[in-house]
Amino acid sequence: MKPLLALFLLIVTASAQEKPKLETLLMLPEPKEMRTERSVVPEGAQATVLTPAREIADVPGIEVYPKEDFAKLGLSPETFAERSKKTAEKLLTEIKPDVIKGADGKAAYAVYRGERPVMASLMIAPSLPVIFEDLFGAEIWVALPDRHSLFVFPAKKEVVEEFIADLAERYQENPHAASPEIFALKKGEAPRVVAAFAR
Repeated sequence: MKPLLALFLLIVTASAQEKPKLETLLMLPEPKEMRTERSVVPEGAQATVLTPAREIADVPGIEVYPKEDFAKLGLSPETFAERSKKTAEKLLTEIKPDVIKGADGKAAYAVYRGERPVMASLMIAPSLPVIFEDLFGAEIWVALPDRHSLFVFPAKKEVVEEFIADLAERYQENPHAASPEIFALKKGEAPRVVAAFAR
């Protein structure tokens, strides 16, 4: 193989394996026991907080901002939360959901999942309900049992009920649990809790 061709192949292979840029403006859904003075509470939440966080290269891939590092940002938790919506929007363009069909051949639910621990953080993206409007209607319900997954359902109690046991198990057995609650999302409205699948 010619040296120039070998170099070209090496460059192409390296760029194909490049990791995505680590995000620094994330709102991490967490159990309320993990709350810090920088956390915010979503509407109606009894068991969930959203805490400013950033992706890191080391395990577990994400961390809540230490107090000193957060202070250096010069942002209030509310301003950070507002800016993190743009990060969530950007991630939505990069991460595609799996749409799961029911026995009738129609979309039953969708799920975002992956190795990056940012999936639960997608909940605050303003365009998330818009993406699924044609499939599930103007309002969707989402469940985020752990950092690596976000389930999207039509806003129907009977649809979600069949997944309750699985969601609860994911939440209770994952060392990086996110939330035991189900959130309603609608265009132009803040996420609000409508139910819980675990305590």
